[in-house]
Amino acid sequence: MVSAAASWLARALDFAGAHGAKVALEAGFNFVLPFAIFSLAAPGLGPAPALMLASGPPVLWSVGAFIVERRIDAISVVVLGGIVLSLLAFAGGGGVRALQLRENLVAGLVGLVFLGSAAIRRPLIYQLARAGVRRRAADRLEVFEALRYDWRFRAATVVATLAWGAGLSAACALNCVLVFAVSIRAYLLISGPVSYGAMGALSAWTFWYVPREMRRAEARAAGSDVPPPRTV
Repeated sequence: MVSAAASWLARALDFAGAHGAKVALEAGFNFVLPFAIFSLAAPGLGPAPALMLASGPPVLWSVGAFIVERRIDAISVVVLGGIVLSLLAFAGGGGVRALQLRENLVAGLVGLVFLGSAAIRRPLIYQLARAGVRRRAADRLEVFEALRYDWRFRAATVVATLAWGAGLSAACALNCVLVFAVSIRAYLLISGPVSYGAMGALSAWTFWYVPREMRRAEARAAGSDVPPPRTV
């Protein structure tokens, strides 16, 4: 137990050392700059236009990340989707609360997609893990696909998918409550950490849990030549 905790801590420290600057820059674009822009623009423009203007830095960050990394991750999808809904809400009228509520719907909708995929026995985590293996280690794709015959690994991907669905839905619900409970400035300070904190925690747990279950499934497969004829 102690050695496992030490190993996890070492990996966490290595990750922080390798990605700390990027995380700090991302926090600046997604938390600090939106709050500063809203605070400066609201007195002259009004709350709704200022809120839309504050959405600029997250857009730039997500577009830049896509251009540099050639991919869109879950966080980018939520951010970009929220901004699209915000633009639609702004163009269609309505107050600041309507704008905030519609922006929050993205995380809730993504959460429902995760839950729905688990309900129809096509868990998204399995599909995302498969895409990750194909992108990073294509030579191991055949080994990964063989794990679909392991019912315990399939169950683990369902558990992870349900965790993402429940976590994103809970974050959406909490942010919707915050819309009515706190001021706009306080909302900008709190809602971001709630959403990104939920996705960060879910990502950290998933990157620990799913690879562990993959290793266990591979070990079980090594001791059996005939897998059960069932698929994910």
